[in-house]
Amino acid sequence: MSARAGIVVTGTEVLTGRVQDRNGPWLADQLLELGVELAHITICGDRPRDIEAQLRFLAAEGVDLIVTSGGLGPTADDLTVATVAEFCGRELVLDQAMEERIAAILRKLMGDRSGVDFDAVRAGNRKQALVPVGADVLDPVGTAPGVVVAGSPTVVVLPGPPRELQPMWSKAVATEAVQQAISGRTEYRQEMVRMFGLAESRLAETLRDAEATIPGFDALEITTCLRRGELEIVTRYEPDAARTYQDLLALLRDRHGSALYSEDGATVDEQVAELLAGRRIATAESCTAGLLAARLADMPGCSDYFAGAVVAYANEAKAEMLNVDPVLIAEHGAVSEPVAESMVTGALHHFGADTAVAISGIAGPGGGSPDKPVGTVCFAVRAGSASITRTLRLPGNRSDIRERATTVAMHLLRRALTGQSD
Repeated sequence: MSARAGIVVTGTEVLTGRVQDRNGPWLADQLLELGVELAHITICGDRPRDIEAQLRFLAAEGVDLIVTSGGLGPTADDLTVATVAEFCGRELVLDQAMEERIAAILRKLMGDRSGVDFDAVRAGNRKQALVPVGADVLDPVGTAPGVVVAGSPTVVVLPGPPRELQPMWSKAVATEAVQQAISGRTEYRQEMVRMFGLAESRLAETLRDAEATIPGFDALEITTCLRRGELEIVTRYEPDAARTYQDLLALLRDRHGSALYSEDGATVDEQVAELLAGRRIATAESCTAGLLAARLADMPGCSDYFAGAVVAYANEAKAEMLNVDPVLIAEHGAVSEPVAESMVTGALHHFGADTAVAISGIAGPGGGSPDKPVGTVCFAVRAGSASITRTLRLPGNRSDIRERATTVAMHLLRRALTGQSD
């Protein structure tokens, strides 16, 4: 069995949802890369009894390593180090060298600010230099040092802000105590494939068939996730199960080749960014409020290929900015394939682009008709000689429809850029 670990995320602000936890998922990825099996992630408030309860729970589960995040600040509710010290049976002592280091950091942060009593600030931060006897002390990135307490299990105590926690992680892993705790780790490989346009139920059926027909299938640890209308299939396995994974991949290709767009984990955004090299793209959007343009602008190298966007809700704006004929809108409606195609032509002309995407739809709430209910979205894509037009009915509320529409648009754009047309 591989070395096992647990993560304790502390912080009442995280527990109540005011702050989203980013440390648990990040640490989970780091442990996976090390070949350490993650048993549990728990979240608790800044209360010593609750933190201790999580530590005792994980120890009872037989984990080799516990990683905590948060609760290392100078305020009275930051009690993680003291709680871990008590749990590990270690006395807290003042690390004078660390106290001086924290003081130097504080002097630099305060600068020449007037009216501030530095001695009072230093005294308030002194508790951050209290460490368990015999612990490895990790130099602070902010003002809070981390600690590693060897034992069974070994406990790594890290600060809450991700910008401080992440640089400190590699230092923690390098300590002898952590290396000893994870000495039983197993080498794992992890692969991800991505699909679009496939129902989860069909994928589930294929995986059931794979379980029944592929030898050694139980050596694969498979997780699936539906995200923005896409299916992510992550498979984790030991090296000797590589052939089994290839058999699974072959089955997925055979059953769902038209939906399988990424075998190396690359996102559609990454693929589109590469395909846009040497091109100039523009967008024309209504119901998505410029979200597709924002998505393109966030992709690598966007300044080389992204020309701009027109976000036009009013019919007058479509006519003025995109040269859409008002007669066309009157005849077919603003949410229609002819209007979407005219918007694409307008975007190409307005920005001098060779590639364009247009989206026109009804995201709600309200609006719509029996023929065109809320969720009706029309897409038009042009990339050189490739042209794709679609009308889809997308489920969900306004936010869901907008998000799904941008994902659909990206996949249609990818198809057009690879030469696929209607």
